[in-house]
Amino acid sequence: MFLVGLTGNFGMGKSTVLKMFQRLGAVTYDADEIVAALLMEETVRERIRDLLGNDVFLGDGSLDKNRVASIVFADGALRRALEDILHPLVFKKIQSFLDRAGKRSRLVIVEVPLLFERSYEDRFQRIITIQAEQDRTLERLEAKGISRADALLRISSQLPIIEKIGKSDFIIYNDGTLEETEQQVREIYEKLLHEDDDGDRRRS
Repeated sequence: MFLVGLTGNFGMGKSTVLKMFQRLGAVTYDADEIVAALLMEETVRERIRDLLGNDVFLGDGSLDKNRVASIVFADGALRRALEDILHPLVFKKIQSFLDRAGKRSRLVIVEVPLLFERSYEDRFQRIITIQAEQDRTLERLEAKGISRADALLRISSQLPIIEKIGKSDFIIYNDGTLEETEQQVREIYEKLLHEDDDGDRRRS
């Protein structure tokens, strides 16, 4: 099994690219989807309640994700404390998934938004970073109903994309058309399969 991490900053198209790899035949896993499932678990919500208080919950007991975001993206210590609750659980579920997949899955790609911020590089044999110009990213996020101010706040909490590029094995530039992005994905997919065939599983 060849394990690849996929990352990039907020709004740069990680989920779109992950689906492209999936269509080509890679087994894919989305850390954000795991978090969404974890937030439905009562034990996890209780730990969040202890950290952030009752104000982050709605009347029906569900988590007010917008309220949580407004708090943690304005306070780095609280954001990291929340990550410390969620991330070990995320990787536990990822490991369980990998154990089930076993050798049947030749290439596994896991989307991890904070891969470099939390120093998870050593968990992967290769790392792909998605890059897009900030103006293009902001336009996409605004089209989804996310305000420019909120988007910039989230982006500023992450490692600058130029630093992520310098730490990565492959870069996908997602400023153009979907077809242009797909072409890059296909090329990287073939390179990863070739490296797996060669047995080159070490990161330089």
